[in-house]
Amino acid sequence: MAKKELNLRFQPAGGVRAASLPTGKKQRLTIERLANDGRGIAFVEGRTWFVAGALADEQVEARVLSARSQVVEARAERIFRASPMRRTEPCAHAKTCGGCTLQHLPHSEQLDLKQKTLAEQLLRVAGLAPEEWAAPLVGPEFGYRRRARIAVRWDTKTRQLDVGFRAAASQDIVAINDCPVLVQPLQTILHALPQLLRSLSKPQTLGHVELFSGSANAVLLRHTAPLPEADLARLQDFCSEHSAQLWLHGVDEPQPYLAGQTLGFRLDSWNLQLAYRPGDFVQVNALVNEAMIAQALDWLAPQVDERVLDLFCGLGNFALPLAQRVREVVAVEGVAAMVERARLNASANGLANLQFYQADLAAPVAKGAWGAEGFAAVLLDPPRDGAWHAVQQMAASGAQRVLYVSCNPATLARDAAELVRQGYRLKRAGILDMFPQTAHVEAMALFELV
Repeated sequence: MAKKELNLRFQPAGGVRAASLPTGKKQRLTIERLANDGRGIAFVEGRTWFVAGALADEQVEARVLSARSQVVEARAERIFRASPMRRTEPCAHAKTCGGCTLQHLPHSEQLDLKQKTLAEQLLRVAGLAPEEWAAPLVGPEFGYRRRARIAVRWDTKTRQLDVGFRAAASQDIVAINDCPVLVQPLQTILHALPQLLRSLSKPQTLGHVELFSGSANAVLLRHTAPLPEADLARLQDFCSEHSAQLWLHGVDEPQPYLAGQTLGFRLDSWNLQLAYRPGDFVQVNALVNEAMIAQALDWLAPQVDERVLDLFCGLGNFALPLAQRVREVVAVEGVAAMVERARLNASANGLANLQFYQADLAAPVAKGAWGAEGFAAVLLDPPRDGAWHAVQQMAASGAQRVLYVSCNPATLARDAAELVRQGYRLKRAGILDMFPQTAHVEAMALFELV
């Protein structure tokens, strides 16, 4: 017997699939609130719109950047009804450059957004609120950034060299020769840099440029082929004119053009000098970095007879100031080269009570000889992935106090829940405004063993 043809039409669960939204389509929206990253949120026909450059209660015209399923990413291009909080962006490139996303929001409101983000993550993920909220650690909202990467790309069609920063949500390069978030010496260099690079005889061999400012200023040039002597001379003259070192990055590791030149930064409050090389992690905001270290020492309250553990120690940014206060610091880092530089930094500053070790901190921390004695206190400054494996063994270390510096509130909240499970309480927490004009949230939290 033949099967009866039912002529059924199958639909995805949830009903008829919504028509796709093409990139570039414009839509008028009413913004209901802000997301944690500072984008406005709107709802239209079952879709959630995340709109860069929009504020709560605004009516805007937004252009679609991308759409997937029920989520649309867009950018506000016209403001029909502006929020009373909106300000004119201090930088002319703010609407196109991908670096600063919150310049249209006053600095005080930026801080409030970051504070709410941290509080919401702690409550939602861990069900926690600190016993005490600390005031935000802040510095100048402009002129703070002491490191920057400049995008460089040779356009084979126009035979022109593009120089600037990456555009928002794009690989396009926004031509920029003025950036108000850079420290003043780097602003001066950036202003003259595009003309210099375009004057070189082989601009198509250029990769990118990095700018550094610390105890010395520096310009690092990534190149994919050897540079002619005339170009090298022009680059060195430019750097001399701007009181900067020239560093070159070809096939091998970055090297200074003039042998013996070094990069570093000072921690004036502790009379310390830390050396680094291009590629090493260095906090970009010098003033907030020093304030962060001071607050960490104040909250952790290390004592002269204590043994303290510094995990993810990097160059020794926390470990060296700690060593001035305690009997011994054990500093652990995942990158072997950074461990060696931290050891050299300790020696150069006359500190002999530090022990440095290399270990994979993204894996369960093995009980090596360095951990056998235990610790009175622990300081952690992990990357965005957090310190999940490290905190799982925290109570076993004997630490009575744990100071956690975070660049990701979500992983801080996750790790905080684990510390509370082990018997710690969240004593104090607060934000660190390391990156003004952006939605990036840095935080500090103090845990004490009950």
